[in-house]
Amino acid sequence: MTFSGLDRAAIPVLRTERLVLRPHEVSDFEASFSLWSDAQVVRFIGGRASTEEEVWARVLRYAGHWSLFGFGYWLVETPDGGFLGEIGIATGRVGVTPSIAGEPEMGWAFRPAAQGRGYAREAMRAVIGWADAALCAQRLVSLIEPRNARSVRAAEDVGFTLRGEARYRDAPSLVLERARCIEEGMTGAGG
Repeated sequence: MTFSGLDRAAIPVLRTERLVLRPHEVSDFEASFSLWSDAQVVRFIGGRASTEEEVWARVLRYAGHWSLFGFGYWLVETPDGGFLGEIGIATGRVGVTPSIAGEPEMGWAFRPAAQGRGYAREAMRAVIGWADAALCAQRLVSLIEPRNARSVRAAEDVGFTLRGEARYRDAPSLVLERARCIEEGMTGAGG
């Protein structure tokens, strides 16, 4: 018996001037593991390096999101294939108080060597452009650790505003949100 899996053609590839955002492949596991096991990357995202098992589950979760919800995470690379990080939209049952369950949450993580070069904002704009067309009737939220000033500034630069404070895993967090096209007076992707 052969299982072909998710129709990868259904997952869009997004391109910007300097970036390619594409679906994850099994061969991307090592790059993802290097990202999520880097102490600098995770210091504001859970505070501890992920194990191989946790990163494997993360990569599988990325594919599952696309299959079940029609949105998910992309691997971010340069046009020549240099791995930079990951970005996308997920929905989950995260233990946040007040709850954000069911709300599409945008998240991103970039290798330390890719930080401070505008890649995150460029990738965020690409994802937001896609989301505005594909998920028009919703808003996006982002959960950011308050000490992560760089991520807060990046989110604000692409249109997120502070909704309020929350608790995640018994630690303070900020919930930022971005109004979507329906709320901006548009009726669909074309206006």
